[in-house]
Amino acid sequence: MLLDSIMTRQVVTVSMDDTLSEVRRVMGVYHIHHLVVVELGKVVGVVSDRDLLSHISPFVGTTTERRIDAESLSRKVHQVMTRKLIVGTPAMTVDEAAALLLANPISCLPVVDTSGVCLGIVTWRDLLRAAYEPASAKKNDEPGRAKPRVA
Repeated sequence: MLLDSIMTRQVVTVSMDDTLSEVRRVMGVYHIHHLVVVELGKVVGVVSDRDLLSHISPFVGTTTERRIDAESLSRKVHQVMTRKLIVGTPAMTVDEAAALLLANPISCLPVVDTSGVCLGIVTWRDLLRAAYEPASAKKNDEPGRAKPRVA
């Protein structure tokens, strides 16, 4: 099975100059864990919910929040994003993608064309779903959502 058949094609992106406040808002609105960072139409990085956890003060929004805590939301994406990209291609197999995720400290692969334009994204959940669901169940599913099973 190829990444082309399991990738999420409607990728939510941000720019390098967006703030972590905007990243947090977008992730919340779309209920996603990864955003592809794009500049001039090309993939330049990825920012994850884990990046947010490690760069936004845990005191933001609490009664003990200080000015410095709130300022952590003003950091720019380029200050926290993963720049050393590992990407997939539409012709890459699910097995090859899974091997990349296992061999590297990443949880998603932006899927790009030969010029670096983002075509989609594949997460560890997509790979798990591809291994778990029979091929007939995948055809009509909404990308990014697991189909419930009845025993």
